[in-house]
Amino acid sequence: MANLAGNLAETAREHGDRPAVRFDDAVLTYSELQQAAAGVAGLLRSHGVGPGDRVGLVFPNVPAFPVLFYGALQAGCVIVPMNPLLKAREVEYHLSDSGAKIVFAWDHAADEAATAAAAVGATSVAVPATGPPDLAEYEAVPEPVERADDDTAVILYTSGTTGQPKGAELTHANLRSNAELTARTLVELTPQDVLMGCLPLFHVFGLTCGLNAAVQAGACLTLLPRFDAGKALDVVRRDRVTVFEGVPTMYAGMLHHGGHHDVATLRVCICGGSAMPVEVMKGFEERFGCIVLEGYGLSETSPVASFNHPDSERKPGSIGTPVEGMELRNVDDAGDEVPVGEIGEIAIRGTGLMKGYWGRPEVTAESIPDGWFRTGDLATVDADGYYTIVDRKKDLIIRGGYNVYPREIEEALYEHPAVAEVAVIGIPHDSLGEEVGAAVALQPGSEADIDELREFAKERVAAYKYPRQVWLVNELPKGPTGKILRREVHPPEGDRQ
Repeated sequence: MANLAGNLAETAREHGDRPAVRFDDAVLTYSELQQAAAGVAGLLRSHGVGPGDRVGLVFPNVPAFPVLFYGALQAGCVIVPMNPLLKAREVEYHLSDSGAKIVFAWDHAADEAATAAAAVGATSVAVPATGPPDLAEYEAVPEPVERADDDTAVILYTSGTTGQPKGAELTHANLRSNAELTARTLVELTPQDVLMGCLPLFHVFGLTCGLNAAVQAGACLTLLPRFDAGKALDVVRRDRVTVFEGVPTMYAGMLHHGGHHDVATLRVCICGGSAMPVEVMKGFEERFGCIVLEGYGLSETSPVASFNHPDSERKPGSIGTPVEGMELRNVDDAGDEVPVGEIGEIAIRGTGLMKGYWGRPEVTAESIPDGWFRTGDLATVDADGYYTIVDRKKDLIIRGGYNVYPREIEEALYEHPAVAEVAVIGIPHDSLGEEVGAAVALQPGSEADIDELREFAKERVAAYKYPRQVWLVNELPKGPTGKILRREVHPPEGDRQ
């Protein structure tokens, strides 16, 4: 069966009594997760939502997410995961663009989701963290609805640097193959493993390498809704975590957290999302006695494309070599491969490569002009085939592991009547990796202070996105065509961290 939900059905048959999801003292076995997913599929049918229909999910890492995720898959639906910190206007965009019929949101995001759903004529359902109650009243869908390999399973919104975010269509085959290779070859998961689930499940890294890989292997995923270094270390000890997956800021946070922590059960740590400072890697490994393996991928590649494989040489600072089923090339602007050691743009093709951008065939063709996806990431490749990221070609800001797209923040600030021009940039930050900064030029004769502009943006975008640092300029640097040059925008010296 091509439906990704078939993985859960098979694991439930083989390992039904084993824990699938842990959330502090609450535990769902694989049988219980499968039964709940079947009930969710019945709930969706009762709302007239069926195969191919889009279903929004607005949740942090709580048991409701895997229940609803696999329930929507069981019904043959397409899932649109969203960050629970999004404001109503942001949720509305995701619902409108995807054409979602229904959105599920946990208690703390329910009001924003309901406002967004009302604006687009979708149904909104508030769900507690533990999962939908009273599923017994719906006629369960006992087996996953048949889907084709190339049917879309998930639409992940990404890359708003050149306009509104685009929805990457990931198919059942994309997600299944990437979860399978993660479980089998990269992390070598078994039913006895416990994975740390602190990576957001609404993000492709946590979704594929955490949830879907755990289900593939019959392992347990222990959930942490919001990362806190001390809490994470406590959970590792309490739940005897064997595999930790995180972004560099998480490792730095745990490294610098005081006190003694028993993490003897850890056998491997996985890092992705952005380049991990070599000193942080060395310090973490020395303190906790666990190897860290770096990899690389994007939403558009499901995500894993390259990795420092556990059975091969590891090169700290490198993103490793291509994984099974994926190919990487380092190319110039014409698409020709650059020589070893020279900087080029990473291009990718393979089993994890997305179907395309939802409703945007022209953008899809531009991003995949010859069957190879242009990532926008600049890198070098050595004689052994190991890739090392040099810089990001795109202007994506990664703040504490969250992606922030400058154009979206700029659009929000442009709504202020006093604003003439805006350039949003990433500013290096010791603990977050990058902080969001905004240089603002005002309309002639207009007035607005920094605090007012910061609060204006804060009201319009999620909390992790708004610019903490705002400064006023007379004008912004521009190129010959009048285009604002973000690369030439810098914060005042006093704003550097």
